[in-house]
Amino acid sequence: MSKSKLPVIKVSEETILEKIYLIRGMKVMLDKDLAEMYGVEVRVLNQAVKRNGIRFPTDFMFQLTELEFKSLISQFVISKNKGRGGTRKLPYVFTEQGVAMLSSVLNSETAIQVNIQIIRLFTKMKQLILDNKDLWMKIEKIEQHLIKHDEEIKTVFAYLKKLLIQESKPRNPIGFRIPDQKK
Repeated sequence: MSKSKLPVIKVSEETILEKIYLIRGMKVMLDKDLAEMYGVEVRVLNQAVKRNGIRFPTDFMFQLTELEFKSLISQFVISKNKGRGGTRKLPYVFTEQGVAMLSSVLNSETAIQVNIQIIRLFTKMKQLILDNKDLWMKIEKIEQHLIKHDEEIKTVFAYLKKLLIQESKPRNPIGFRIPDQKK
């Protein structure tokens, strides 16, 4: 098929954005979400990746830990627990580079077109961050000030607490006391 006769497959930006998660400080997409968008089964996607494992180093793709997966389940209700019809194995996630690499191992027009949309969105997100770098820096500066002030406020409250505790102790009476005289 020539490029002009390719069927146009459109996945909305909103749909793609909903499927991008922040895990280990990286923006990633789940294998199940990518498979759904590409119109293939998860096992087919994972088999293609395993056959081409050398193309997917750990900064392109990694498997979630049990804790990370449980966190996703609780936050986004993405699957049921084991033994109840849900995911049997821990899912794989793909970084932006991993998503780009997927188009080279999945030989379908749908995968290629959806991949292009995803990569364009990742690029748009990066550009948005770069365009607003000054704003991000100001936010970071404000956050640092708030952290500093939080620590100072905690210190003040700790001293106040000490003063209040000391005040509650019984004090010796003030003034002159005549000692008891026994004869």
